[in-house]
Amino acid sequence: MIELYHQLLLRPIFNFLVFLYNTVPGGDFGLAIIILTVIIRLIFSPLSVKALTSQKQLNVLQPKMKELQEKHKNDRAALGQATMALYKEHGVNPFSGCLPLLIQLPILLALYSALNSSFKPEGLAMLYSFVDNPGSIKEVSLGFLNLAKKAPLLGVLAGGLQFVQSRLSLAHQKKSDNKTSPDPTAQMTKQMLYFFPIMVIIISWNLPAGLVLYWVVTTVFSIFEQLYINRRFVKV
Repeated sequence: MIELYHQLLLRPIFNFLVFLYNTVPGGDFGLAIIILTVIIRLIFSPLSVKALTSQKQLNVLQPKMKELQEKHKNDRAALGQATMALYKEHGVNPFSGCLPLLIQLPILLALYSALNSSFKPEGLAMLYSFVDNPGSIKEVSLGFLNLAKKAPLLGVLAGGLQFVQSRLSLAHQKKSDNKTSPDPTAQMTKQMLYFFPIMVIIISWNLPAGLVLYWVVTTVFSIFEQLYINRRFVKV
């Protein structure tokens, strides 16, 4: 299984990253990471947009969900069946929001391993024969950012961008909230608005800057996707 992960994910990502490093002007590894991140996000964008759309649809269905909860408050089995029927009627998959995250995790792990290997001469042994070996990779990007070391300020930026993205995902939720009878799910979602960005900062604080740079760029991409989805739902 480890060998499969190495050959199908880690090695291709590493080789493409080095190829970009060899191609971009000035041999800037940070720029190579940014380009790689944008390409990865473009490939999975249809899936991400579909997941974000389902999340918005779930929010729109909240009033109907509350009606079902009131109607079947003493019969959990009936409530479950009615809820699934409602999802099916409106073409909503309540679990689709988890899929982009699950896909990103192995890519994030592979990128972490690729970054660790990139700055070690022996790591370049993973290169395919048709990818030029640069001999060594410069750790400093944009003239000031050491990609191999911690960058706490970049971690704070990652957390701040995550807050913006989470805030945008809740942009229209207030309209469907019931002030007299708060929805526990909505309350938990709002708590995650603050909890998740803090977790991102804590985790990013001790990661190499190259990996945090990937997270910053992918979050910026997510923000634009969320803005696109929000505009679509405003027009509906």
